[in-house]
Amino acid sequence: MEPRNNVTYFVLLGLTQNPKEQKVLFVMFLFFYILTLGGNLLIVMTITVSKTLNSPMYFFLACLSFIDLVYSSSISPRLISDLFFGKNTISLQTCMTQLFTERFFGGSEIILLLVMAYDRYVAICKPLRYLVIMRQRVCVVLLVVSCVGGFLHSVIQLSTIYGLPFCGPNVIDHFMCDMFPLLKLVCTDTYVIGILVVANGGLMCTVAFLFLLISYGVILHSLKNLSQEQRQKALQTCGSHITVVVCFFVPCIFMYVRPAKTFPIDKSLSVFYTVITPMLNPLIYSLRNSELTNAMKQLWRKKCHLKW
Repeated sequence: MEPRNNVTYFVLLGLTQNPKEQKVLFVMFLFFYILTLGGNLLIVMTITVSKTLNSPMYFFLACLSFIDLVYSSSISPRLISDLFFGKNTISLQTCMTQLFTERFFGGSEIILLLVMAYDRYVAICKPLRYLVIMRQRVCVVLLVVSCVGGFLHSVIQLSTIYGLPFCGPNVIDHFMCDMFPLLKLVCTDTYVIGILVVANGGLMCTVAFLFLLISYGVILHSLKNLSQEQRQKALQTCGSHITVVVCFFVPCIFMYVRPAKTFPIDKSLSVFYTVITPMLNPLIYSLRNSELTNAMKQLWRKKCHLKW
């Protein structure tokens, strides 16, 4: 006889049960989320408005900032609300929606980071053919491929758990709906499902990370053929991208390239790649990119001039 699904909502234990700590975390995460919104919106607006930032690299950077914005917004507002009100219940359907959104934009970001690495490879290793290879139509197609890949990743992940029976405890030891904590609550054998989740999520992260390492190995090797000025500029843009890649992929690989089990450190790592990394990305790119920084200054000056 199939177990019945008696669960209509879950209780999220969050990051802490201490009311004082919850208020401190509320202020901290609210500040982080405001920085995430402001920083990523500023990059999207600057690249969209500026006439100088019209290269494929900035097109993909604007797309990355938009994805970071939506990705963080699928998690942070609920986390902030739960910390403030202390109401940690989430319906089954809302939980599945959050899981789908998180996987969709997380998967899209993984593929987009690969696309951005390819863009840097063409720009540095094949500079004379860069504008021919990375023409507008190709950039749009690569963006669509990133979104389709993220969608398929999300659908596969969600299909492994959607419809499974939750008939016992409904308490999730996490601040959001995630695969491994949910699998612990399923009242049927999840060994095969756990392998499928690891194969889909973990394999995707690992293969993408290896491709990124190889591509940047090739790029760094080719820098010896460039002039000092070209080498410095290439290192600035590649350095920013490598920093973002490490911040995003290292926690993801630790989380999903392992047996389907939960560990106490999981919540801290989840905070890092769902809250901290989307906030840091605009800072990492803008601080190391003089063209972007100058475009932001010009946009700010123009806005102030129009205001006065």
